[in-house]
Amino acid sequence: MIILASRSPRRIELLTKAGYKFKIVPALGEEKTRFKKPAAMVRDLALKKAFEVAVQYPAETVAGADTLVFCKGRVIGKPKNAAHALEILKLLNNSWQTVYTGVAIINLDKKKLFTGVAKTRCKARRLTDAQLKKLAGKHLDKAGGYAVQDEDDMLIEKIAGSRTNVVGMPMELFKKMTGEFK
Repeated sequence: MIILASRSPRRIELLTKAGYKFKIVPALGEEKTRFKKPAAMVRDLALKKAFEVAVQYPAETVAGADTLVFCKGRVIGKPKNAAHALEILKLLNNSWQTVYTGVAIINLDKKKLFTGVAKTRCKARRLTDAQLKKLAGKHLDKAGGYAVQDEDDMLIEKIAGSRTNVVGMPMELFKKMTGEFK
């Protein structure tokens, strides 16, 4: 049994489909990091989330995760509103980007901690301003303001690497990490 320190519907769906048994106890702390590089940022934030919940459940194995998009030298998280989403989508339009997800799994009583980062390259289609406006604001709860798993979301044209990472939980990495707790 794992505790997921997240209420992300995508992470919940991916773990459920993969057959994991888990309880949801979302981390509520502020998502701030001192790191500037994307991989270090997501690793740090995933660890903070996992640790916040692990101190409440020291005998349990807790998993935290954090995802961001990196494009043209900019770190992109969740849009603040529809106007911000449109700004992000214009930046991503017809461009390659990298999706980073940090995963941290911790069990305090067993003194075990594993962290990892998955990195996936994605190419966005060239969309018209009208198409971008239609898409803007639809996915305000997702890094980059888009959802590759949504059939109506046509932004991403190619994925080089883990598709589940782009959705929000790199299942290949997660499976490998949880295997260390058996």
